[in-house]
Amino acid sequence: MTAPRVSVLVPVHDQSAFLPRALDSLLGQQLADWEALVVDDGSPDAEAVAACVAALGDRRIGLLRRPANRGLGSTLNAGLDATAAPIVAVLPADDVWFADHLSRLLDCFGDPAVVLARSGLSEPADTPYDQLVQVAHRRTADRWTERAELETDDLDRLFWARLAAHGRTADTGRVTCSWTHHPGQRSRAIRESFDGGLNVFRSRYRVAEPLRFASTDSGEVDEVARYARFRDTSYLPSPDGLDVLVVGELAFNPERVLALAERGHRLSGLWTADGLGDATVGPLPFGHVRDLDRDRWEQAVRDLRPDVVWAQLNWRAVPFARAVQAAFPELPFVWHFKESPQRSIVRGEWPVLADLVTRADACLLATEEERDWFAAALRGRVDLTRLGVLDGDLPKQEWLDAPYGAKLSDTDGEPHTVVLGRPSGLDAPWLLELARRKVHTHLYGQVRAPGPKGAWTTWLDEALAAAPGHVHRHPSVGPEQWVSELSRYDAGWLHRFDSDNGGELRRARWDDLNSPARLPVLLAAGLPLLQQANPGSLVAVERVLRTEGTGLFYRSPDDVRTVLAEELAGRRGAAAALAVRQGHTFDAHADRLVELFRSLAR
Repeated sequence: MTAPRVSVLVPVHDQSAFLPRALDSLLGQQLADWEALVVDDGSPDAEAVAACVAALGDRRIGLLRRPANRGLGSTLNAGLDATAAPIVAVLPADDVWFADHLSRLLDCFGDPAVVLARSGLSEPADTPYDQLVQVAHRRTADRWTERAELETDDLDRLFWARLAAHGRTADTGRVTCSWTHHPGQRSRAIRESFDGGLNVFRSRYRVAEPLRFASTDSGEVDEVARYARFRDTSYLPSPDGLDVLVVGELAFNPERVLALAERGHRLSGLWTADGLGDATVGPLPFGHVRDLDRDRWEQAVRDLRPDVVWAQLNWRAVPFARAVQAAFPELPFVWHFKESPQRSIVRGEWPVLADLVTRADACLLATEEERDWFAAALRGRVDLTRLGVLDGDLPKQEWLDAPYGAKLSDTDGEPHTVVLGRPSGLDAPWLLELARRKVHTHLYGQVRAPGPKGAWTTWLDEALAAAPGHVHRHPSVGPEQWVSELSRYDAGWLHRFDSDNGGELRRARWDDLNSPARLPVLLAAGLPLLQQANPGSLVAVERVLRTEGTGLFYRSPDDVRTVLAEELAGRRGAAAALAVRQGHTFDAHADRLVELFRSLAR
């Protein structure tokens, strides 16, 4: 039997509502000499996918069903292995071909030098790589990169670049397909500019293993290497250990919860489905936390019968944490909240957050100022003895155990400062004023995302062009590199902001109440913190820095130059940072937290 001219691979995961439209566009092709294989990559709606294929009754369309999600690369490789035509095209289940799409692509392969052909899209994808829907290619021995090696939205890295070694790319010159923009796209789950990211991807596809992950919006993360030390460690439960149910999301330093496993307690996780890319949810990449079935979570909690519910951490977790609290009022419940009551108010969720705080057996807040803010905002409703202070996003102490790097300033005599993540309060004019004073600014891990997190995109290129010798951009730095990489600098930037609360807590904004997540990271590297002074105002982080002697306070660029010169001369701030950094790890407070849990367990 002669093979058809083209094999069409139709990858699908949780897209059964779109699939009939895609297959209808396939059946409408002017070119009829094709075979198609729908490859269902562990869809939760697998029955609907199968019903859609069966209803068409076309023998050219087959179905390959995989019980668990294994990723795009594995799905397309399975399709390649199960088909035979010399040309391969891909029709994602949520996209559409126009009637002449296949015929236009196949015309390009009349030139034997062409290995890949692409059409135009009805709407631009705004990516540097071609989309699956617009491409056909010659069958080669090459295979797609699979999840164990890399997950990324960059299709060049997954496959297209490999084909380039076999020939050239041809354009049809025609728009013959439609790439459908919608929230359920795989690429959006990966890209922070669409509220995606590593943990959104993990949650959507329920990935149990650590990932090697790359987003074109934020760079790369190798969880396999990062968490190997924890995955290779056994934690033996204690006979009197507690069953702790962690609810919500774990933000930036999720491995902190292992401080409880080290103490013999058993951990289970129940995660919000409404997280962000940097809000860690399970399955957790370092292991040792058993996930409950989120599709039947109420029964799963009943079966577990935990000794205590430990719900956390930021505003995205509020609705789900309250749902768990309401479903199980008999369970001891600790609400651990960091950020931020103002955001919950804007979202219309203040009543939900207020219920969480007032109904919890204990509530832990990030700073003394945040605790006092809640005490005043819920006066008469909340038992003040149930409010405590513990920053819920402190890192694990293991990351402190690393060698220090050589100071850059020891080589050139100029102060070098570092910014982690969002350069809050910084802009091109400020950085250029610092550069004129021979102050270097090194920025790490900028993310292309909506809102304040991505504000740097409007000015960083200007600063880099105007002061290339003193403004520097770097990729993200993970916890395994905090000490060795960041210790090369002389000081780290906290958020730069003007506080106008005049010492009155009712006028405080979130910046006034917050303890920035970068604070313990910079202290871990032995760096003092650059903090704009706000005399007369209540500012939580400023109080902590003054108490511990780790702050370098300024109001102007000249002040920055002065305090940095003093720091380079005596290294007093660095000495203070090294003296207190252990107290800014989660491990330093874990026994106190366990004592609280035991006091509530029934």
